[in-house]
Amino acid sequence: MMRDIKGDMRHQGEARWDTLARNTAARQQRGAPYANGKLVDKDALLPLLRAVIESGDRVCVEGNNQKHADFLSQELAKLDPTVVHDLHIVQSNIALSSQLDVFERGIASRLDFCYSGEQGVRLARLIKAGRVSIGGIHTYLELYGRYFMDLTPRVTLIAAQSADRHGNLYTGPNTEDTPASAEATAFKNGILIAQVNEIVDEVPRIDVPAGWVSYVVQAPKPHYIEPIFTRDPAQISETQILMAMMVIKGLYMPYEVNRLNHGIGFDTAAIELILPTYAESLGLRGKICSYMTVNPCPTLIPAIESGFVRGIHCAGSELGMEDYLRARPDVFFDGPDGSMRSNRVFCQIAGHYADLFIGSTLQIDTQGNSSTATLNRIAGFGGAPNFGSESRARRHASHAWLKAGREAAEATGATMPRGRKLVVQMVETFRDKMQPTFTERLDAWQLQQELSLELPPVMVYGDDVTHLVTEEGIAHLHRCANPAEREQAVRGVAGFTPVGLRRDREKVAELRMRGIVQLPEDLGIDVSMATRDLLAARSMKDLVRWSDGLYAPPSRFRNW
Repeated sequence: MMRDIKGDMRHQGEARWDTLARNTAARQQRGAPYANGKLVDKDALLPLLRAVIESGDRVCVEGNNQKHADFLSQELAKLDPTVVHDLHIVQSNIALSSQLDVFERGIASRLDFCYSGEQGVRLARLIKAGRVSIGGIHTYLELYGRYFMDLTPRVTLIAAQSADRHGNLYTGPNTEDTPASAEATAFKNGILIAQVNEIVDEVPRIDVPAGWVSYVVQAPKPHYIEPIFTRDPAQISETQILMAMMVIKGLYMPYEVNRLNHGIGFDTAAIELILPTYAESLGLRGKICSYMTVNPCPTLIPAIESGFVRGIHCAGSELGMEDYLRARPDVFFDGPDGSMRSNRVFCQIAGHYADLFIGSTLQIDTQGNSSTATLNRIAGFGGAPNFGSESRARRHASHAWLKAGREAAEATGATMPRGRKLVVQMVETFRDKMQPTFTERLDAWQLQQELSLELPPVMVYGDDVTHLVTEEGIAHLHRCANPAEREQAVRGVAGFTPVGLRRDREKVAELRMRGIVQLPEDLGIDVSMATRDLLAARSMKDLVRWSDGLYAPPSRFRNW
């Protein structure tokens, strides 16, 4: 006779399937004295956090590229570590000191993150001191995906522009990571706490419905927003302009790159600012750079106004661009309320299936592997590994994708026709303080040992990279037949770094004859033309003029 296994199990004790919901109800009961419904006074926030957060909780703190739940983060760091401790922080971007204070004070002990930017040096020190245990250095999509699997937050702290008295939230243009963290928490019976700039009678647009929100607090000042994609044209060098010319004439033009993603930096800002001048002189308007997944970079304003860029989906917004975005709804994804809504998940997905990603890095080895995690600065990766990876699941064709695929197949002898995404690393051969960008061995190998990681923290793997661009020239890595050729192609554009000086000159000359290594003169580029005269805007004030006065740069970028 078949045994009733389910019945036997019930005899051993009644199964419970609502432990999270019951635990959340208990937390909310403890928090009730400090709230008026869902609204919490700023002075009652700390006791509320004490009531609803338990030791060992997995806590998601909204730290994005732009928007930060800074008030909630500061209050979290004030908890008594003898009462609340061993928190596991899951956070995409660590940018504020308070976001590491929780580790310094012993409130949190474990961290899963994507990017640390300005806090990278301090994070490295805390790891070496044993104050932070790293669970993983993730890509954005990877961490967001794990929110819905094995890293679901128990408590999430987010920031929004405004809330109504029911708890509906409006994020404004800087939605960023909010949808992913809010939904994962709310639909797993977690606690969702939002700091807002204002409480209003009616929000312009409901970005997070009240039913998902546990508590709302009006912060004493607007949440912190970092203009991370803003670059002053006055700081763009002639070397960066030369590299931008090579990218446009050596990559964007022959591949007809029309759907792409630009990373952060002066290198890509230089590309954007010579589209209306240099690219226009090559007759490329309407043929390249029409659709982008990138923040609303102010340096894109001239390219938009001159008719190059026709559509942009944004991972985040950019401080001071709000009025410009509202005035260009044909270009940006504006809602019925008139303001743009960014979304990092959707932007990452769109960029993953674009024709090209171009970004920068801190170290590159002789096979083209790159990383921004170095011995003294663990900056993490952000979205670069998603944008900068070969999109093997892609099936829709384009000229750029098919051309790169044919070239890769010719190099390797592959017979199955398929496309190839263009992944470009654009770097100068020497970084700040004359540190060489190129190295025989990435610091990532040593970090693997020091952090007890399963793998070296590589940002973009070399076999995903199709092109390297330096001030020396372009290396078409996807056209190399084997690792030995790839190594010499890398060395061929590594300049006077130790890696570059070890090149096999005869082999590099052969690669140049085959067009795998291209110098500016091979592309027909007159180096003397690489001057600031090519920039469509040479100052922040020029960008304001291009925008018809709609762009309002943050005060630190104003010198007038």
